[in-house]
Amino acid sequence: MPARKKSTSEAITTVAARQHFSDLINRVAYGKDRILLTRRSRPLAAVVPIEDIALLEAMEDRDDLKAARAAIREVKRKGTTPWRQVKKELGLI
Repeated sequence: MPARKKSTSEAITTVAARQHFSDLINRVAYGKDRILLTRRSRPLAAVVPIEDIALLEAMEDRDDLKAARAAIREVKRKGTTPWRQVKKELGLI
């Protein structure tokens, strides 16, 4: 993986973000800055480089795969419960 400039983080208000939207997008896209948007001094949203989203999605995919593999191991170990029995236990039949 190629070396990446260290991201910086800054908090700005949504009003300032709206006033300087083009600059904000360029800082995020090309400068790899992370911008925290605030409203009334409370964090509201973040604008982050696309690479950060790709990394987050890859991490979520890895966690989902790990959970799926664990569920498959549990089914192999304990077996399954018939759907009819589940419905009966839940009072659906």
